[in-house]
Amino acid sequence: MGFSADLLSRARALKRVVVLPESDDERVLKAASKVLEIDGAKIILLGKKDEILARAGSLELSGVQFIDISTSEYFDDFASTLFELRKAKGMSESEAKELILRPEYFGTMLVYKGIAHAMVSGAKTTTADTIRPALQFVKMKDGISTVSGAFVMVLGGGSEKDENEKDERVWFFADCAITPRPDAEQLAGIALSTANTAKSFGYEPKVAFLSYSTGDSAKGEMIDFVKEALEIAQKAAPDIAMDGPMQFDAAVDSKVAKSKMPNSKVAGQANVFIFPDLNCGNITYKAVQRSANALAIGPILQGLKKPVNDLSRGCSVDDIVNTVLISAVQE
Repeated sequence: MGFSADLLSRARALKRVVVLPESDDERVLKAASKVLEIDGAKIILLGKKDEILARAGSLELSGVQFIDISTSEYFDDFASTLFELRKAKGMSESEAKELILRPEYFGTMLVYKGIAHAMVSGAKTTTADTIRPALQFVKMKDGISTVSGAFVMVLGGGSEKDENEKDERVWFFADCAITPRPDAEQLAGIALSTANTAKSFGYEPKVAFLSYSTGDSAKGEMIDFVKEALEIAQKAAPDIAMDGPMQFDAAVDSKVAKSKMPNSKVAGQANVFIFPDLNCGNITYKAVQRSANALAIGPILQGLKKPVNDLSRGCSVDDIVNTVLISAVQE
C-alpha cells in the first residue's frame, strides 16, 4: 500500500475531528467537502453556518459541525482559560476575550480542550499566526526546544529505473518551514522530532545530517556545527540510526555511500534528511517537488504537544486534504 492510501486508511479508522478555522476560503470549503466524501475525518468549520453554506454553493457539507465563535457555548470558558494561562504574562481578561474571537485562537483552544484532535490553518494567514496561539498555551513536548516543519516527500519510480527501484519512496525533510538558523541543540531536536514523525507513519528512521561535506572530507565551522548537533542527538536517542555530516548523494545513493562512508548504517539508505538551515530545507523540498513531480505533504509542525498544522498560502485543495489527513493521524 502506498503512502497516500495508507494515510487515508489510518485516518478513516481513527475518525478524528479536525477544525478548519478559515471558512471564508473557497479552497478550505472544497477540501472539507472532499475529506467528508472520502470519510477521512470529522470536520469543524468556524463561522456563521448560513454564510458558510452560501459561499459553499453546491458543495456537500452535510456532517460538518459549524461553530459561530461569537455565540458559541464555549466562548466564555475559552476566554477564561486563555486568561488564566496567560495572565502571568500580562494578559488581561478583555484581551483574552478579543483574542478568542480570532479563529486561529478559538480553533487552537478547541484542540487544547480536546474537542478537536487537530487544527489546520494558514491558507490565508501567516505561519506565525498559526503557531503563536499554539506556543502560548498548547506548548512544546518535553525535551524539545523548538517547533520545526517537516515535509513528507513521496517519490515514485521513474521509467529509466530497473524493476527493483520502481517502488514508491517516502522521505522526511526538515526543517523546511520554521527555524531560519538553528543552533546545534535546536538542530538535534529537529532531527529527533523528524525521526519520531517518521516512526509515527510506520517508517524506521535512518537520519542523515546533511552538509556540503561527507565525513571528514572537509573542516570548518559549518561542519563542526553539524557534527555537534549529531552528537547531541545520538546521546539523546542512541537507538535511532543517525549519521553525518554527509552530502545528499552519499545519503541516498548506495554506490556513492560505499565510496564516501563505507561503514555508515545510514549512508545510501537515509529516509530522514536534516538540513543545516531553513534556506537549504525550503529550497530543496520545493526543488524536489517541482522537478521530480514528487508529492510534498506538509509542513507538519513538530514539537507541539497537540497537532496544529500550517498551510502555505499558495496551497491547493489537495494540499489541504492531505494536511487534514496527516493531522488526523498525528499524535
